[in-house]
Amino acid sequence: MKKLSTRRRHPLAAVVVLLLALAVAGGAFSLLAPAGKAQADESAQSLSIDEGKKLFAVGCASCHGTGGQGSSDGPSLVGVGAAAVDFQVGTGRMPAQQPGAQIPAKKVIYSQAEIDQLAAYIASLGAGPVIPTKNEYGPEGSDIAKGGELFRTNCAQCHNFTGKGGALTHGKFAPSLEGVAPKHIYEAMQTGPQNMPSFPDTTLSSKNKKDIIAYLNAVNGDNTESPGGLELGGLGPVSEGLFAWIFGLGALIAVAVWVAARTAKAKKS
Repeated sequence: MKKLSTRRRHPLAAVVVLLLALAVAGGAFSLLAPAGKAQADESAQSLSIDEGKKLFAVGCASCHGTGGQGSSDGPSLVGVGAAAVDFQVGTGRMPAQQPGAQIPAKKVIYSQAEIDQLAAYIASLGAGPVIPTKNEYGPEGSDIAKGGELFRTNCAQCHNFTGKGGALTHGKFAPSLEGVAPKHIYEAMQTGPQNMPSFPDTTLSSKNKKDIIAYLNAVNGDNTESPGGLELGGLGPVSEGLFAWIFGLGALIAVAVWVAARTAKAKKS
């Protein structure tokens, strides 16, 4: 009988088959990976919301209502957004110690992780401003001169032209902006806390906000120099002139009294 001829496989055939199998498996994995990542992100977000709801029930619901709907002791939080929570809680203003004309900043009692959870829960109640990224409030690409112009036009009436703060009516005040974190300044412009008007992107763009923050850092930073000497709270030439007038004139009067007393004493002797 005649032997059947057999085809010999090429030595690289097994390698080719293996590579094809890996390619198919990799393609299937790439199709499943985005869905898996999205599901993981959604689960993490749901967990943050649940934890934030627990924190809210303990520290905030007595004034703002069990569902954030507000009450006679606190406004509704529906639609204020995550940025408002990050600002109010991150600066210690909330939870408030007691009601009043204005809630001042104080020591922060929540960790940043807890603040993020509270913000996630409040954001789930209604859409609102989101927490800004570092690229939005960082100094890179900012225009300090433009920021100074915008600040003097929109903010100096209350906060003073260098952000030192000032008094308002009925026990209210514009707080000093010295030492305030850039993120919180950005969030304050976004949300308009307490007596401050809000400046959404339709009024002040994200770039405008960045420029204002850069200006405040330039005039109040640790390396800022005051070529005029003692700044007297940064209240401007009126206060400085009044200071010079009162203390300068007072010093002249004191010298005149001393000279008169010495002259009278010399005449008697």
